[in-house]
Amino acid sequence: MTRVQKRFKLQRVLDEALMQNIADARAIYGIEQITLSPSRDGVLVEFDASRLKLANVESVLQGAGIPVAEVSA
Repeated sequence: MTRVQKRFKLQRVLDEALMQNIADARAIYGIEQITLSPSRDGVLVEFDASRLKLANVESVLQGAGIPVAEVSA
């Protein structure tokens, strides 16, 4: 397993539905953990790079109802 972390900015205000989508996304193949930022405007996603490619993480999250944009380092 190759664990990788990537930050994303939320593209809409956090609400109860979005919180539920974030909680449910932990069941996505390759996603290990999703942590909400202290400012509640972004997430830190830890994923298994042997199962999910970095280039696909953003689209997988968006498909799960989590509107994000990649944060450049």
